Formats: sequence, C-alpha cells, structure tokens
Amino acid sequence: MLEKEEINYEKAVLVGIITQNQSEEKLNEYLDELEFLTQTAGGEVVKRFTQKTDKPNPKTFVGTGKLDEIEIYIKENKVDTLIFDDELTPAQQKNLSRQLDCKVLDRTNLILDIFAQRAQTSYARTQVELAQFQYLLPRLTGMWTHLERQRGGIGMRGPGETEIETDRRIVRDRIALLKEKIRTIDRQMAVQRGNRGAMVRVALVGYTNVGKSTLMNAMGKSEVFVENKLFATLDTTVRKVVIKNLPFLLSDTVGFIRKLPTQLVESFKSTLDEVREADLLLHVVDISHPEFEDHIESVNQILKDIKSDDKTTIMIFNKIDAYKAEKFDEEDLMIERSSKHYSINEWKKTWMSKVGENNTVFISATEKENFEELRHKVYEAVRQIHITRFPYNNFLYPEYTENDATEE
Repeated sequence: MLEKEEINYEKAVLVGIITQNQSEEKLNEYLDELEFLTQTAGGEVVKRFTQKTDKPNPKTFVGTGKLDEIEIYIKENKVDTLIFDDELTPAQQKNLSRQLDCKVLDRTNLILDIFAQRAQTSYARTQVELAQFQYLLPRLTGMWTHLERQRGGIGMRGPGETEIETDRRIVRDRIALLKEKIRTIDRQMAVQRGNRGAMVRVALVGYTNVGKSTLMNAMGKSEVFVENKLFATLDTTVRKVVIKNLPFLLSDTVGFIRKLPTQLVESFKSTLDEVREADLLLHVVDISHPEFEDHIESVNQILKDIKSDDKTTIMIFNKIDAYKAEKFDEEDLMIERSSKHYSINEWKKTWMSKVGENNTVFISATEKENFEELRHKVYEAVRQIHITRFPYNNFLYPEYTENDATEE
C-alpha cells in the first residue's frame, strides 16, 4: 500500500503598499501574482497586509503601526516567511529581520529562489548564481549581526580586516569568476548560433506562464517541460521545425514578468541573445488572464530594453478555450461596458486594427484550435524573410495555398 506523501508548505504573509503611482486595484493584481510566485516557490499564503502611504518608510518599508500589526499576526500564527511586493533596501531588510525574527524576502529574492529551483543546465545555474551573489553583496551586513564590527579609537588601530570584509572579498571574487565563466559559455553559444547556418530564426517570447512551451511542443513535436507554474522554462530550447517544406529554427525563451529584477536581466542577457538574433518573434499572450494587456506592455518594454522591439512580430493570443468575458447587463445603468465584457470576436477586431490582420492569430495550444491559421501565418512570414534573403530560392517555397494545391 502506497503511503501518502505530505508536503509541508511554508506559511507566508504578503505585504504591499498603495501609493500615488500604485492604486489599490493595481496592488491587488501584483499581490495575486506574488501569491502565485510564492506557491511556485513552495509557500502557502495565509494573509495579506496593505497600507496607504505617500512613499515607503526608509527604515521599515511600512509604518510602525502596520509593522506592529504584522508582528502580532506572525507570532500568533507561527508564520515562517514575510514577503514584500517591492524590492527592499539592505537597511530595510536588516531592520525588519531584527524586529520580526522571521525570514524577510522581497519580490526579487523570491524570483531568484524560483530560478535557483528551476535551473537545470550548468549555464542556467551559473546565471542564477551570479544574479544571487549580485543581490547578496550589498546585503551582507545584516548577516553578521552576531559579530561586533571593528571599533575605531584608542587601542583599536592596526592591521587586519573584519569578517564581513573578508566575506565581501570572497563574494566579489566569486562574481568575477562567474562572469568569466558566463563569457566563456557566451562565446561557445555564439559559435553554436553561427553554425546554424542561414536558416530563418523564430523566437517565442511572452509573459511567464502563457503557454510558450506548450506551443513549442505542438509546433516542433518536441518534449519541452510544461507546467502550470511561473518560470517552468529557464533554459532556451531550439528545435528545427518544418511547415509544408519550409524549415526554420524555433526557440523557446525564458518568460518575462513585471518588476523583473535588474540582476536577472543582466545575468540572463545571453539567453535573451536568442531573441536579439531572431528574424521573427512570436509574441504569445494568455488572453484568459484579466490583465493580459498589461502583460503585453511589460513584454514590449523588455523587448525595447534589449533593442528587439523593431522586429517582425506575430501576436499569438493563446488559451481562447479558457477565456470568459464578464457578463454585461444592459439594463444596469451604473455599469459602463468596457474591454472586460468583450467577446473573442471583439478582441479580434480590436487587435487586428492595432497590429494588422496578418500579425494576429487567436488559438488554443492545448486544443489545437485555429492551428492551421497559425501555421499559415508563420509559413508566410518565414517565407517572406527567406526569399528576401535568398531571392533565387523563391521557387522552392510557393505560397501556402499554392503548396496545398501542389500536395493534392
């Protein structure tokens, strides 16, 4: 008889603030995402605390009254972890850890922890380790509270360094070593990309957990790890895909997220090289998510940061089978009809007028709905890039409909 395995999730409390730049609605949306991140990392959210303030308290992020409320709740409910939605300064983290006597994390720390869990290859592990050390370096002071720092004054002058300085030096040396290791792997990967020849390169980009890997599996007939969790894929997978008789390279990249830690963008630059060197981007969007338009903005901003926002892009709205529009009562004069009441057909018209009919497709990757339309659009886009690059190859790849006639 099989024994049931009990999984012990860490109890976690989330904290966020409402400011002039961040409304209550926006904060709740960020906290929903933070809760999903916490579950992905292996935690269970038991409570959320929010506070209205002009700006974060420089010492403890939240006000003293709210901090006392959090402290009472943590002690009464034996909570292990406190997670803040925004990045904490080293001083804030140190003060909070000292007063609350529990693990204090911020959004960056949480994302780094998930990346550390998910990294499979040596390259991904090196990138995550570099990001972790870069995050850790300014925060080392809080880790040596059990040691007295060297004091100045009479009898205290002389050679030697404190333990924290020794540690800083070790961390800096480790960062330099990891950077050199990444540069070496980058050179190897650049050679690999160069050896792929003149084939057209297509990259799947998009917010985390929108179905890029599922789409990769469906198009490339490959077995890429798929899970309904954030950052299921960290390692870039490249597969040769053939539609009709037209071959091209399809790569699945790491998902983006709002408030993506700068350390991660920095250390994952070479992973994003797949996006930079792509000829065509397939921007995958989860249309069933209520804030999918915000996700599109976030992805576009990151593409702009890595100077890839000018590439030919096909918008793929995935998960249409899971989409549900909010019901609209025409007799209710208090509610105005908005985009959350749109049907799929209305969204189609909206986005086709925004980015063009040829650059938009609505599909379900799991149900293979509208897959033929997707294949058609990708084929025509890849074909156009190919014949622009090699005009003498024009006859090799006829138009998609002509190809159908030839096959018949």
